[in-house]
Amino acid sequence: METAMDAAGSATGTATAAAAKVALVGVHGFGTHHLRNLERLQSQGRVELVAVADPQPPAPGTVPPSAAVYPGLDDLLGATRDLDAIIVATPIQTHAPLALAALATDAELYLEKPPVASLADFARLRAAASASGHGVQVGFQSLGSHALKAIEGLLADGTIGTLEGISATGRWVRDRAYFKRSRWAGKRSINGVDVVDGVVTNPLAHAVATALRIAGARTTAELASVETELYRANDIESDDTSVVRIRTAAGLPITCALTICASDPAEPYVTLQGSAGTAVFHYTEDRLTVETTSGRTEETFGRDDLTENLLAHRATGVPLISSLVDSGAFMLVLEAVRTAPAPARIEPAHIRWEGDGDAAHPIVAGIEDALERAGRRHATFSELGLPWAVSTSTAFELPPS
Repeated sequence: METAMDAAGSATGTATAAAAKVALVGVHGFGTHHLRNLERLQSQGRVELVAVADPQPPAPGTVPPSAAVYPGLDDLLGATRDLDAIIVATPIQTHAPLALAALATDAELYLEKPPVASLADFARLRAAASASGHGVQVGFQSLGSHALKAIEGLLADGTIGTLEGISATGRWVRDRAYFKRSRWAGKRSINGVDVVDGVVTNPLAHAVATALRIAGARTTAELASVETELYRANDIESDDTSVVRIRTAAGLPITCALTICASDPAEPYVTLQGSAGTAVFHYTEDRLTVETTSGRTEETFGRDDLTENLLAHRATGVPLISSLVDSGAFMLVLEAVRTAPAPARIEPAHIRWEGDGDAAHPIVAGIEDALERAGRRHATFSELGLPWAVSTSTAFELPPS
């Protein structure tokens, strides 16, 4: 069986002889993932982490002694030349200004998801990227999975018949400490600056992005409609339990039913609903299960590393796996969430709390069944008649193409 580590780089092109010079902005939170990955690539002689930037200094031993440490990107760029790539793994509301600053250099850009916090910022960033001529990779790591190519194949050969719909289901658990980890967690905005944190746009954003990619919806022109129905069980501004219902320009329905208030957490998955069977993709595990009248098969795939792919793009021009332009459809979903009414509060009578103190987390009554039904029927929570679903869906007015 091919593993992710074995497969990384197999479709990213041939690495150049000289180690690529990389800078990392944001060394905490998801930045720690990038530090580990860069350590792996540096041990192979493929990259050199020359500098990092973060207002909070890195923990001792987490950054190579040879890497310079700066409090911000401006300081880093003022002292560092000839970078091949800049990785930005910072709070959502900082993505736009940092990405624009990075694109003013000669480096390629890796920008964590969601790329920016508004469609207007996305348009500005896309224009800057086009003018710079540099690649921008967005950190939807699941899009590097080799299972996506297998899914393309089974759709092309009719293994599950005609594709009739796609659902994305996510049921995770996040406790009170999760929302105390930073001042932007659980916020829709801070001092008038868009943040758009929430289950759809941040923790389970990969579910949305993966479903869109499977549907062939990449750019803003490839969606026909987006509806949102947003709820919160936690004492936060953003949504933690939501349904997003999408229809592609080709007429395919996509329904994303997501929560971080589950009683029985599981790895999220995307279901392809065919006329002759189903395929279920657990994207965090690169695992694909196919069921038809002929039986059931399951296979686990490798995946390409997005950092390696970005560097190969710079060196040889191979296509980006998760380009900024191809995140346009996702950005329409984010904009629909951003402009929707504030999430409706789920009444305490429909919530059970488990744990104590900061380890406590809410569980929405009947949420697992609700998620499954919403995805299977392409229905919102209110359409299912759930007792806590007091809101109605909000249709997003798509901008002109």
